[in-house]
Amino acid sequence: MLRLPRFELVSAASAREASALLRDSDAAMILAGGTDLFPKMKRRQQQPALLVSLGRIRELYGITETADEVRLGAMATLTSLTGSANFGRPEHRALREAAASISTPQLRNAGTIGGNLCLDTRCNWYDQSLFWRQAAGFCMKTHANVVCRVATSSSRCLATASADTVPALLALGATVELTGPDGSRTVGIDEMYREDGIHYLTIARHDVVTDVRVPRRPGWTSTYVKLRDRQAFDFPIAGIALAVKLVKGVVEDARVAVTGLGSRASLVPAAAEALRGRPLSDEAIAAAAAATQKASRPMDNTSGTIAARRIAAKVLTERALRSLAALP
Repeated sequence: MLRLPRFELVSAASAREASALLRDSDAAMILAGGTDLFPKMKRRQQQPALLVSLGRIRELYGITETADEVRLGAMATLTSLTGSANFGRPEHRALREAAASISTPQLRNAGTIGGNLCLDTRCNWYDQSLFWRQAAGFCMKTHANVVCRVATSSSRCLATASADTVPALLALGATVELTGPDGSRTVGIDEMYREDGIHYLTIARHDVVTDVRVPRRPGWTSTYVKLRDRQAFDFPIAGIALAVKLVKGVVEDARVAVTGLGSRASLVPAAAEALRGRPLSDEAIAAAAAATQKASRPMDNTSGTIAARRIAAKVLTERALRSLAALP
């Protein structure tokens, strides 16, 4: 049985206090639901001496709605997203479907939207026990001056982004509120990530995600589909989020996002452009799917071959668009 290492636990009274604790200790990490952090601590991939819990900050749990947006507290559970009436509209279907596809019911009951946004990147080499990695050799994600075991000539870590809610929020144009020791600021969800398996977040290590704001988009509809090893529960090998606005059967606007195919989830502008001004015909769907496949650059560091995952990006895009075309 893998056991947790020793650590100190502090419950912050506010997001600003949590941020200050992170700023003052290089060995501190945020604890939200813990569904990804605790297994990684057991495998000694992450070994914080101090965990700063957000569990007692009640204002981080709510889901509220205005005429312009739905606002999610960072500690809102994934289960609360799947069951919330706020996400029953077609425009927000992608987020509900993405949250419902994550892991198992037990872990969705504990996992949070803020935690999923900050989910660590994954790699078949990195996601092994300490015993395995000691025997086979460490990689640059956990040890300095070590090569990437997936591509030994690479100057950066190629671990893969695997958070399901991120592409959905990208397709929906969401923003995120961050709290630091000196105040708060709002950034676009696309501004939070970079193409780097180690330093995959652009935000400061002491920034605390406090709110996710999903705009109301009347007239839009969205969906999320993914390929995974185990259909009952698993991380995405490839995931596609789509949002389209149809006016008299013609796509007025569209947003397409992918995950599981690089170190960050990202929008695919070429796929969206292939849809704009056209009905969801076979030709338009094929063009968007081809653009998504062309933009996909998976590495051989998760399940499935590179070629199969690129084909999956195309097939999933086609399936998602056909499902939207079939809606009344």
